[in-house]
Amino acid sequence: MTDKIFEGQLALVTGASRGIGAATAKALAARGAHVILTGRTAKDLEAVEDAIFEAGGNATIAPLDLSDGESIARLAVAIGSRWEALDIMVLNAAMLGTLGPVPTIDGGEFNRLMTLNVLSAQAMIAHFDAMLRKSGHARVVALTSSVGAAPRAFWGAYGASKAALEVLLQSYGEEMRNIGKVRTAIVDPARTRTAMRAKAYPGEDPATVKEPEAVAEAIADLLASDFETNHRLVLQG
Repeated sequence: MTDKIFEGQLALVTGASRGIGAATAKALAARGAHVILTGRTAKDLEAVEDAIFEAGGNATIAPLDLSDGESIARLAVAIGSRWEALDIMVLNAAMLGTLGPVPTIDGGEFNRLMTLNVLSAQAMIAHFDAMLRKSGHARVVALTSSVGAAPRAFWGAYGASKAALEVLLQSYGEEMRNIGKVRTAIVDPARTRTAMRAKAYPGEDPATVKEPEAVAEAIADLLASDFETNHRLVLQG
């Protein structure tokens, strides 16, 4: 594998302002991709963009609220007017929500969580499907969590969103299996040093868990490989 394996390819990473999203954007840019950075905070996206530029890579920021379907539609139009195809899409953006018993789940917060963690992913797939098909070798990766496959007490809301995301992406992968060249994959990063992890486990020593860069490299390696659609990659904790 060459250092610039993604040279000439376009990648889009959601939630790219920090954590695993930012690290993944940098890893893809380091391997030659032009990376579209999406997230809510322009200042944070600009910091990631600057880091990519300083390392000799290329990136474009696209600040937006993924919970707004119209914003996603506008983003797709803007990107489609500049590039013909989208080669890589990493669906990383998510919110944790409040951990607690299922009977106490706040309906309003649950709605926001499902909107960001699931509905926005469907909107991204819907609006970028045409560009993905034009790639000829497109790959779509979604970040999940172990609680999506193995229910855990007090994690019902977040776990439900990840279970739904997995089924959504895998269904798309099956739809594309025989009619297109779009491949899909699920990545479970396991224990990683992120702001979301710190919120969920406030007493945990951050030094005891791996850094986002380790996950980013694993994602980049996966994207560079000839994986079968609906591949599932579970990293070590």
